[in-house]
Order: sequence, then structure tokens, then C-alpha cells
Amino acid sequence: MTTHRPCRQVELQFEPKLNELGKNKRLANGLSAVVQIEDTLWLAHDETATLERLTLSETTPSNLVLTADHRRFSLHEFLTLPVPSETDHSPQQEVDIEGLAYADGYIWLVGSHSLKRKKPKSDQDVESNQNRLASVIREGNRFLVARIPVEAHKGCYRLCKTHKKHTAACLQGDENGNELTTALASDPHLSAFLNIPGKDNGFDIEGLAVVNKRLFLGLRGPVLRGWAIILEIELDEQGRHLQAIGPDKQLYRKHFLQLGGLGVRDLCFQNSDLLILAGPSMVLDGPVTVFRWRNAARIQQESFLSSEQLQPVLKLPYGEGNDHPEGMSLFCTKQAGPSLIIVNDTASPQRQTSPNTLLADVFELP
Repeated sequence: MTTHRPCRQVELQFEPKLNELGKNKRLANGLSAVVQIEDTLWLAHDETATLERLTLSETTPSNLVLTADHRRFSLHEFLTLPVPSETDHSPQQEVDIEGLAYADGYIWLVGSHSLKRKKPKSDQDVESNQNRLASVIREGNRFLVARIPVEAHKGCYRLCKTHKKHTAACLQGDENGNELTTALASDPHLSAFLNIPGKDNGFDIEGLAVVNKRLFLGLRGPVLRGWAIILEIELDEQGRHLQAIGPDKQLYRKHFLQLGGLGVRDLCFQNSDLLILAGPSMVLDGPVTVFRWRNAARIQQESFLSSEQLQPVLKLPYGEGNDHPEGMSLFCTKQAGPSLIIVNDTASPQRQTSPNTLLADVFELP
């Protein structure tokens, strides 16, 4: 399959003050998740505990879709996170948001659930760098599966704690894990990877899609002998506990997919089909492919899907040391039908057309 090129781009215009994240990091350096709700785009950066909302404004003659009206929503205003907003003199601990989805009046979001290993630094000696590589960190806010109601307000959308019968909630957990990691602690395929950092092929959620009451969680890692994994769960009506599914009353289902050795980087539903953004599980540049799992919304049991059962849809471009496709959503405008918008982690300088803007790519779906 030849590499596809974007049919248009979206210019994400951030408010200068909101763009700055500290420590020489900016929203415009790259994003981890995206979802469209009518004329709004909702975005996440993996080093914050916030959601960003932009409004689609117009399409230029050069086929560039412009955005405006950047608004930030702190998750602490709507959810009780495992780690409070002020800990160790830090304003907030990151959630490492890796997936966003919209369904039934809620924005759903998921943290990576992964551990971190410290990076070596070029200005430190051998012993210090060895110690850094031996240091593994567990951050409680990464263990987040949550929903927040969305309501229309003055012609736009905003988050709220409650709206009609909808209430904000997250899966019960604490700084050490949540009900999902507890359930997986005895899993024959995944338990051994829960204490391995995500960047080391450890347990790492990097995709979310929601259909009806079912949540599909894509794992970047582990990849087992070339087979990637998608977990399927349901939450109870209060949104705080796992709900048993299927005749066997399982707390989760596992779906194994042969993605050519790649892990899952994001998910989204197109009708009953599940689109899968697949990329390297380890710290590598590529390859990156979008696959289609037909009728995934109708599956009622665990599954094994060989490469012949998965349709390659798009082969995406990627950079060398930058431009890693990370987030995906269906994308529609008045000028075009369903397409995919892709946001990149570690954005290249070419994508950052100014200090406060970032270009995202849009691809036509075959």
C-alpha cells in the first residue's frame, strides 16, 4: 500500500496563555487525542489534566480548515481524580490522556494506565543515567476511565458535572490503580506487563472507542508475538464500577488482532466498524496504518482476528524523530463527507506554523 497524503489540513489555533504548559512545552508541540462534536474539536495533551476545545470557523480557498475560540476545561472541576490538584507543590499531576470518544451525551476519556521510566540525560554521568533508567514511576491519575456530560451553550458545547440525567464519573480507583488493573492482575496474558513501563512494551492504553455502553480500549502494549490487544469493558449506570458482560459474566473481554507487529495508537467507530490506528509499540518512528475491523460493534464474544480479517484502509506518513500519528477521530465539515482527522505527538516544525498554531491532517476514507 502506498502512503496516503492528506486531502486537507486543520489549523488548530491556541490562545497564547493556554498554549504554554511550562518547562518549554506547549500544546502546539503535539497532541495525544482528538474527537469532534459537531462544530467543536476536543483535544488532549498527554502532559496535562485538561481538555481543550476549539470551534471550527471556516474553510479557506486553499482547503485549510480554521479553528478559533480556544477554551480549556480542567478535569479537576468535573471529576474526583486519584491524586488531588495540589500535590508536592505541583499544580496538577498529568492524566496522560490517550483516548477521547463521544457517545450518548458524554465525552469519554482514558488515561494510559502505564508506568514511566525516567530518561537518561546527556549532561549526566554514567552512574546517574543508570539510576535514571532503573527508576520506574507510578502516577495515580494515569489510571483513569471517565465520562463527563456535554451540553449545548450559546451555540457551542461545554463540559458540565450534570446535565439532565447525565453525571460525571470515573471508574473507582486510587493512586495505585483502579478496578480494571485489579481485574487484570490475574490475567494470563496481561498481568506480567502491569509493572513494566509502557515504553518498554508494558501495559499501555492508547485508544478509546465507545458504542452503546461498551468501551473498547486499545493497547499500545503489550504486543504478544505480533498480536495486539483491544480490551472491551462496560461500566455500571453510576459510571464507577465495572459491570459484568456476556453470559460468562466477565469483567472484560480480550480481542487479539494481527496488526503486523504494531500496537494500537487510537480507535474510533464508523457506524458498526471499528477503525484502528496502529503504530509501533516501542519508541520508533513508524510504520503507521489505519485498519478496519468490520462489524466490531456487533461482536458478542472474545475474538482472534488474523491479518486477513482486517482491512488496511490508510498508510499514514510519519516523520523521523517527530510527527508520530497519535490521535484519530471521524471528521466532517459542510464541504466534505466523513474523513479522518489525525493529530501528531512531537509535531515537526513544519506543523507549527506559528508559536500558537498546529496543523492536523485530514484524510479521506476510501
